[in-house]
Amino acid sequence: MVRHLFRLIWNRKRSNVLLLSEIFFSFVVLFGVATLLFNFGRNYVQPFGFNHDNVWRLTIAAGQGEKCRAHRLDDVLRQVRALPGVQEIALTSFNTPFRFSTMNDDFARGTKKLSRVDRYDADDQYGPLFGLKLREGRWFNASDDAATRPLAVISQDTREALFGPGEPAVGKLFRTNHQFGGDAPKEYQVVGVVDKVRMGGDFAAPTPSVWVRLTAHDTTSWESATVLVRVAPGQGARLQQRIVHTVAGLTRQWSTQVYALENDRLDKLKPTLAPLIALAVVGIFLVVNVALGLFGVLWYNISQRRAEIGLRRALGATGPGIGRQFLGEVLVLTTLGVLAGSLLAVQFPLLGAFEIEPSVYLMAMLLATGIIYVLAAGCAWQPSRLAAAIQPAVALREE
Repeated sequence: MVRHLFRLIWNRKRSNVLLLSEIFFSFVVLFGVATLLFNFGRNYVQPFGFNHDNVWRLTIAAGQGEKCRAHRLDDVLRQVRALPGVQEIALTSFNTPFRFSTMNDDFARGTKKLSRVDRYDADDQYGPLFGLKLREGRWFNASDDAATRPLAVISQDTREALFGPGEPAVGKLFRTNHQFGGDAPKEYQVVGVVDKVRMGGDFAAPTPSVWVRLTAHDTTSWESATVLVRVAPGQGARLQQRIVHTVAGLTRQWSTQVYALENDRLDKLKPTLAPLIALAVVGIFLVVNVALGLFGVLWYNISQRRAEIGLRRALGATGPGIGRQFLGEVLVLTTLGVLAGSLLAVQFPLLGAFEIEPSVYLMAMLLATGIIYVLAAGCAWQPSRLAAAIQPAVALREE
């Protein structure tokens, strides 16, 4: 039966090549759309790795020609921490979670190298404020003031890349890896390892991260400071006003802006949702067009093959048999188109393209294959029924 179907398809190769091409390109486009949607969906369901609820971001800017001197900044932070409703406060770098600003560096240990690692400056309260979950070691504390070299906490994916899955990282050293000149390599000592984090937003993947301990004297050259404040649930504009007035009352010329990290998350979400919605619309539009195209081509083929159908019926073929023949031809053509598309799609996981997990590519291939087969079978069903209903005497009389 299958051999006979291949012969029929080969005999009509000129008309079938267009249908085969449509199936091939439809599979490729559906595979691409499904890969992106699966990848974003997979990231979306993963935990952030930190708790940003009720955390605000304060941007404190010194006056013109001034610096955020350590002693004055300490006074500001002490007064803000004392306000009712403020639970915890931490000093950090400008690249707080969900912002469009990043700070990257390359690190190495021995022959192992890791590029574009997210680097954050963080003080002793940063980890507890965000509830970062420690897997090894500890977070920074006051005893680290006596350390002879810079200290760092790393994420689990950074640990796996630089130290391997089985080697302990706490107490070990790693260094910056500047490929194109710049500063001399700087060594850091690991004091802790935390879970993977997704600070880029709802659809961002976990990224290797390093937190370098920030001490008070590091702020002497700052023209502005970024402060994280955890507040009690239910706090709002009234507390924000008190924070702004507190900073202004202590420093006179310093200015303060207060943002909730939840608002930063929503701002980061909007430009990401737009292309996702566009992809979904493209996918739906493609499915509808493929369905219409398949249905039209099959309908036209049946109208052109009425004489063949009448002759086969006259020779003893049954109506259901004719219907199965047309359905079989479509499924064989679909299989050929899907196989050709799969040969192209399988190159992406083999080459490790776009740093997407192979399982995402596999799920996208399965989804694209399923959609194409459902479309082909669904569109072939009604034309096949029409072919099965053709009476031999009527078909032959028309010829």
